[in-house]
Amino acid sequence: MIWRFGGQSGAAQAGSGEPDYQAKSRAMSLRALLVRTKPGMLTVEHGGRLYPVHVRRLRQARRYTLRLDAAARQMVMTMPERASLREAQLFAERHGGWIAARMDRLPAPVPFVAGMSVPLRGVPHRIVHRPGRGTVWTEGGGGEALLCVAGEAAHLPRRVRDFLRGEARRDLEAAARRHAARLGVGFKRITVRDQASRWGSCSSDGALSFSWRLILAPPYALDYLAAHEVAHLVEMNHGPRFWRLVGTLSADVAPARRWLAAHGHDLHRFGQQQEEDPALGPPIWMADI
Repeated sequence: MIWRFGGQSGAAQAGSGEPDYQAKSRAMSLRALLVRTKPGMLTVEHGGRLYPVHVRRLRQARRYTLRLDAAARQMVMTMPERASLREAQLFAERHGGWIAARMDRLPAPVPFVAGMSVPLRGVPHRIVHRPGRGTVWTEGGGGEALLCVAGEAAHLPRRVRDFLRGEARRDLEAAARRHAARLGVGFKRITVRDQASRWGSCSSDGALSFSWRLILAPPYALDYLAAHEVAHLVEMNHGPRFWRLVGTLSADVAPARRWLAAHGHDLHRFGQQQEEDPALGPPIWMADI
């Protein structure tokens, strides 16, 4: 989801701001001017709320670019390496409505705390805190699936995350080994991370890497991703031969790709905390009441 400005359509090109906009910018609220932001960040005020914008300078950039990184839940501005932050601030303020609209559409984060529901293999499980040693297990009594976490309450979020990563590794290793055996190939290792830009990858030396968040998706989606990356051990491309190979390993290529396209970004909200930044006010993803 990218929006670029500048060039021939360039009312937002650095140095080309209209006089009325510059006057409006000078009059923006004292709160927006005085807010303390981290290095590499700007703050935009819109509708009485403050929105952080992460700034990245790129040598090859020729214009300002705004992009919503839905997986990381942040707005990113790319700007020329030698452009001024003042112009960047003016640019961001001019498009504050666009920034606010996209950020406000992000689904609310779901922290790993007791009472919240998290999908495990596509099935919602309510997190419950239990007494005892620090272990995690599932229960299915009473028509409700539970994710039970024992130990000190302060360690509950970490234990839930560690449990999900472990389950993801187990399912992904099993699926990858099954698909590799069908192709008569082997892989060097499997790594499970919290990667935001892609669900999986295959290196030229046969190392496979996956996002642990695939354990939140239905099993057929996880199995397809495993088949996809294993197929790269034979075809390091996305040509017709590659897709035919994937089709021999997974019977759910089309539905899995549709599910990931429709729901994949939603998986990144689980485990996110609703922390309030004193400088920025209430979390921007929380609706005003």
